[in-house]
Amino acid sequence: MNINENSNEPKGELKLVRQQILARTQILQNLIPPTVSYQTQGHVLVIGPEDLARLAADKLQQMASCSILANEAITNQDEAHLQKVVEAAPDVESYYSHLLSIKGFLGQFQVVVDVDGGAAELSTLAIRKPHFDLILDLSQSPCLNLEMLPPGYFYVGQDQQKLADALAQIPDLVGEFEKPRYIKVNADVCAHNRNGIEACSRCLNFCPADAISSIEQKIEIDPYLCHGAGSCSNACPTGALSYDAPTPAALGQYLKKIISTFRAQTNVAPVVLFHDENLGAELVTDALAGDIIPVALEEITVASTEHWLSSLAWGARQVLILNTPATPPTLNQMLAGETLLVSRILEEIGQPQQRLNVISPHELAGIDSLLSVSRDWPVFSGAEFAPSSKRATIYAAIDHLNQQVANVDNTMLMNNIPYGKVNVNAESCTLCMSCVAICPTQALQDGGDLPALKFVEQDCVQCGLCANACPETVISLTAQVNFDAQARQQQQILHEEQPFECIECGEPFATKSMVEKMLGMVGSHSAFDANSERLKMCGDCRVKDMFADILDNPEKQLD
Repeated sequence: MNINENSNEPKGELKLVRQQILARTQILQNLIPPTVSYQTQGHVLVIGPEDLARLAADKLQQMASCSILANEAITNQDEAHLQKVVEAAPDVESYYSHLLSIKGFLGQFQVVVDVDGGAAELSTLAIRKPHFDLILDLSQSPCLNLEMLPPGYFYVGQDQQKLADALAQIPDLVGEFEKPRYIKVNADVCAHNRNGIEACSRCLNFCPADAISSIEQKIEIDPYLCHGAGSCSNACPTGALSYDAPTPAALGQYLKKIISTFRAQTNVAPVVLFHDENLGAELVTDALAGDIIPVALEEITVASTEHWLSSLAWGARQVLILNTPATPPTLNQMLAGETLLVSRILEEIGQPQQRLNVISPHELAGIDSLLSVSRDWPVFSGAEFAPSSKRATIYAAIDHLNQQVANVDNTMLMNNIPYGKVNVNAESCTLCMSCVAICPTQALQDGGDLPALKFVEQDCVQCGLCANACPETVISLTAQVNFDAQARQQQQILHEEQPFECIECGEPFATKSMVEKMLGMVGSHSAFDANSERLKMCGDCRVKDMFADILDNPEKQLD
């Protein structure tokens, strides 16, 4: 089937092609995906006004145990209401202690309360267990202040529908349950902390579930708290955090296949619509225009800059991201920053900024007007590159899109982005190579046999480790996107010197500036008056000279 974009072929034929492609194409998944397990026995803690908590507990009497933490005043003094409360759950005990903290997840909730001025575990007092398995929170505001609450924590407030839903779900949460371990961590390329020097903290800023922490200078993810939002892997500049369900490469391969197949069969450049698997999936129906290909994700932030740009490069005319009210504020903040960056890039290379759009459910309902604009855009050839590492994919997409229109070779300055260059004050640099040793992506490299500092801009993530590690403080960073692919990919020499040769054996062992600096710092000290020449020797010759001095003048050792 070959349907020309400007033809009047029925839209139903495009829908049929879309349906067939989606039915035949699957995202490659790990056959044995890593998972985490939750185990629960059904011990429930109900928190809230005692009257509401007791009425709720009355409907959970099939659970292993039910306890009440009364943290708010009774909501209704009506006599009939109070009579129901008195009769409800007569065997359930209420506790009136001040809540100090809650932490944990399904099967492992630790609730600490104030008892006579000291901290005590409520589960130990109430059910003689080290933890509660589930929490039902009826408080006016959640007792656990997180955008994404942990599994097993039901916050319903005083919403009757939410309460009914929670009461229906809680009895089923007894036993053993598994969920995917969404994120993989590769500490070898992480730019958070190296050799005790702190730098990148992007992932820590964008987790709505508080599942990421820095422990002993390493980034760790609590898989039991992680909801799979993907914001951490999206924000990670090095790929140290990567999504595993699906992997970025698997999602990229899927996108390339559905886009290229749709174009080949219809001669139409499709629109890719990313949406979440919950509220977004409810809004996306078969009524969508036939040239829209929906892609469901755990959360919309699982797809990132690399997937948006590569989708356009592979032949999609537009990428839409359906954002619903269910998206947490932290994810919205990250999404705004990433889409602004991509919009700036598109504008710089002569592409319409509207090729990437975040849309609301209201805009989805009136999407025809948005599509009518993009249908008039020129159709470009699809790129052939395959998805690889995060940065390589991003730059391959940028370069392809750039070649289609403007073919610019300038740079675009923008603050707080993980792309850019390293600047070195050559006059003060001694080529100590501290920056090379600490660079997580090997964007900085040494000169091998010759004293030199080399740099590849495409590999630089602007983490700042090099600048923080530099003992001479001669390194600064410039955040930018360089559209000159050749300049960006080639190895540049930031600084080089002639080596300093040992005055005894002639072997090069340091740079001239390093030796001069040592002489300037300690060469004039009284302790070095007679031995300053040793600073001009390599390590072996320096040791030989010291032993020769001892043998020739043994009485010096008695001074």
